Amino acid sequence: MRRRVVLSVVTLLAVGLSPATAGAAEQPAGGPAAPPGSSPATRPASGLVPQPPSEGFDFTRPQVVATGLQVPWGLDFLPDGSALVAQRDLGTVVRVRPGAAPEQVARIPGVVAGGEGGLLGLAVSPTFRRDRLVYVCFTTASDLRIVRFRLDRPQSVQVILSGVARASTHAGGRIAFGPDGMLYAGIGDAGVPATAQDLASRNGKILRMRPDGGVPAGNPFAGSLVYSYGHRNVQGLTWDARGRLFATEFGQSRWDEVNRIVRGGNYGWPVVEGRSGDPRFRDPVVVWTPAEASPSGAAYAAGNLFVAALRGARLWVVPVAPSGRVGTPFAELRGAHGRLRTVEVAPDGALWVTTSNRDGRGTPAADDDRILRFTAGGRHP
Repeated sequence: MRRRVVLSVVTLLAVGLSPATAGAAEQPAGGPAAPPGSSPATRPASGLVPQPPSEGFDFTRPQVVATGLQVPWGLDFLPDGSALVAQRDLGTVVRVRPGAAPEQVARIPGVVAGGEGGLLGLAVSPTFRRDRLVYVCFTTASDLRIVRFRLDRPQSVQVILSGVARASTHAGGRIAFGPDGMLYAGIGDAGVPATAQDLASRNGKILRMRPDGGVPAGNPFAGSLVYSYGHRNVQGLTWDARGRLFATEFGQSRWDEVNRIVRGGNYGWPVVEGRSGDPRFRDPVVVWTPAEASPSGAAYAAGNLFVAALRGARLWVVPVAPSGRVGTPFAELRGAHGRLRTVEVAPDGALWVTTSNRDGRGTPAADDDRILRFTAGGRHP
């Protein structure tokens, strides 16, 4: 997709992991199930009174777009409506479309998988019709980097960011083009929490860069790609209809987060986790307990954020008011498909969700991992 801002023809009415041990970033499915709606753990910071939930997508009837994938991580759409999908552990990019078998279109040289590393985020250039460029983020033997290549010449790899510290956990790795045409990247702290507060480090940050990797005008720190800091492990980036950036983040042992990202904002890690009320830091707009979430990919459609939960094994729906305030989250797909990694909105308005049951922390079915497609026409609980 050219942007993560998607205005669906469907009107959604407003509705309403952290690891269990320090140091991990993604936990196996399990833990006590929390009730949906207004539990203290999922209460939004806004104080909005939750409304009866009503979804515009039919979550009872998934269309299986692809099966047999190996940890599908990054996903973005081409102008024709087909999707490019990064397979984390294989280092390959496949093209996926309903009714057809996945087709490998690229193997990214230098990808070294292990732990939470491998081929991670993927973003299609907003000017793809002209330049044919695809961007991917991955771990090598020595660093985390972002490269771009032409889809019609996948061997033509150009590095636009390198030298970022890598580790077996806390890689981050989500990349996405914003409404401003700039490329944003969620970069984890690579297991060294202090880097998140160090503006000289690119770890523990959300970066903003030109498509060629250069520092764009408007960044908050002169000569730096850093857009916001104080992050532990950001794996979801999306913009609402008014261009506001939201990011999902794994906490350490108490709270996972959704943050509304502002230019130059400090989000507190490792000084705080969850809400602190400390004026030095920006509080999250939503928090979840580890058993409920482990939030990875995020997408926005028609008034709601959709957040894919790994350990929580559910899809969170978070209403966003025109003012930017959020309502009470509501859980869909609770335990129905296992761990969920990525959620994106297709050009036709359908919601695509990837499972992550072969990532070493799930219990895969014979046809995992899968990509599921949900169309408009939701039920009313």
